Amino acid sequence: METLIEINKKEESGITIFEFSGELDETNADKTFTNLYSEIWDFTDKKIIFNLHGLKYLNSKSIGYIADVFSNVEDNDGQMYISNCDEGVKDVLELVGITTIIPTVDTVDIAIQEMSA
Repeated sequence: METLIEINKKEESGITIFEFSGELDETNADKTFTNLYSEIWDFTDKKIIFNLHGLKYLNSKSIGYIADVFSNVEDNDGQMYISNCDEGVKDVLELVGITTIIPTVDTVDIAIQEMSA
């Protein structure tokens, strides 16, 4: 049975914000990120925020996908931030070192401000 994950997409100030809610695990990571890649489509000059406020769990495969999205964005002259992490999710991201690679901030507003500077 597939674990529930929902991702809502919105645009603000030319920045695409993906709001995650639920859990990312082995049952849904491949499908979720396949859909997310098609939503992004062309990584050129993209500004993307992953708002993880509603994300309660993520597995290593999901972390790999997040790192890959960041790599694609960065390689194509774009910017990506992670914001609003639940404490447990933030601990996992820090443990694997993602927060030293992908800018991670407390709120979407801070991410937008940083990307607009």
